[in-house]
Amino acid sequence: MGPNWSKQTERRKAVNSERKKLQKLKEECGCDYPGCDIHPTDRKNWMSGLDPAKLHINKIVWPGTHDSATDKIGIMGITRPFAQCQSLSIYKQLVHGARVLDIRVEKNGKVCHGVINTYAINVVIDDVKKFLSETESEIVILEIRTEFGRKDPPSFEKFLLENLGELLIYQDDSLFEKTIAEILPKRVICVWKPRDSPEVKPGGPFWSSGYLKDNWINTDLPMTKFESNLKYLSEQEPVDTRKYFYRVENTVTPCPDNPIVYVKTVTNRIHGYGRTGDCSYRNVF
Repeated sequence: MGPNWSKQTERRKAVNSERKKLQKLKEECGCDYPGCDIHPTDRKNWMSGLDPAKLHINKIVWPGTHDSATDKIGIMGITRPFAQCQSLSIYKQLVHGARVLDIRVEKNGKVCHGVINTYAINVVIDDVKKFLSETESEIVILEIRTEFGRKDPPSFEKFLLENLGELLIYQDDSLFEKTIAEILPKRVICVWKPRDSPEVKPGGPFWSSGYLKDNWINTDLPMTKFESNLKYLSEQEPVDTRKYFYRVENTVTPCPDNPIVYVKTVTNRIHGYGRTGDCSYRNVF
């Protein structure tokens, strides 16, 4: 009991120390960056407001959400706090401006986070289609992956094609140099990442895992995650030559060796610093 209590005390000290470092960095470097002065009055149509004929895909910073379809996951007050990363529906997230969705599925076609399931993938698809039917020039990156430790849904590519076919933007490296206007009326970049099935074929309606990259580290320490994000981002190709999307996730993860395992409690350690700039990296991007 004694050694374990001491370990947890040290962990709490480390968390508090890292939050103070992030706060100091925010105060010293601020939150200014190119484009930070743009505040769309209509978040539902922010791409339209930036002129689709001039807005190139590789010039967009795509706002997105982590474990996007977890607003109703698990049992309220019992299992939900361990798995809920979002409180808004997919439709409401899109209306508020999100354009990248992170969806995890399992063999029965249910959305999940770890071992906890929620509604069927059809709910996500319907929300995306509803949003697109109400807008004209908004593009959505829909990443769907089989959750770690789970099995792929059977015939899933067929299901996606039947439900999104007319909206799908086919895999094509030249996309990154195009404007939104050149892509329309197609609206969805669907990245499908199965675990058991073969990767999707080049040139087809779905994009393979190599087109949406990230460097996830499993930590609940906010400054450690922040520095990792900057390090890996600085190692990516310049956007002018990059033929893939690169994701930076402003979130930390509950760890099993820490008694605080509620998602919201842990993630709040870093959420307030999503726009913070590191002075030492200002000329990297």
